[in-house]
Amino acid sequence: MANTYAQLYIQTIFAVKYREGTIASYWKDELYQYITGIVRNNKHKLISINGMSDHIHILISIHPTQSVSDLIQEVKASSSKWINDKKFIKGRFEWQSGYGAFSYSRSQIKVVAAYIENQEKHHAKKTFKEEYIEFLQKFEIEYDEKFIFKDLI
Repeated sequence: MANTYAQLYIQTIFAVKYREGTIASYWKDELYQYITGIVRNNKHKLISINGMSDHIHILISIHPTQSVSDLIQEVKASSSKWINDKKFIKGRFEWQSGYGAFSYSRSQIKVVAAYIENQEKHHAKKTFKEEYIEFLQKFEIEYDEKFIFKDLI
């Protein structure tokens, strides 16, 4: 076969180190635009991005030439550097180590995008930790709760 064809949709979720609410509303849209640029520059399509002051959700149509882990590593490293260079916070900004990555079919994309766009509504009812554990359970991912948020120790 001469060409590669793929349809890969991934929602990634990652948090600010120690779950500190340091992503301020006055610069979060700029952050999302910066991350969108990273995703596009790596030949992927960003479908939806949103989050809260302590974490972020990104729905991406992944191009098969780059692994999810390499993309997320680049997003986190570049955006951390960008935030620190812009001096948006006092001290040093860091993302937590690790991330969640969950795959979806094309038929689920509208629902997942709507979920991401309505983060404020979801978090009026549940914490990030509750949300994240629900994802792990929904996708039947085995986990040890004491290691999910180990940066807090």
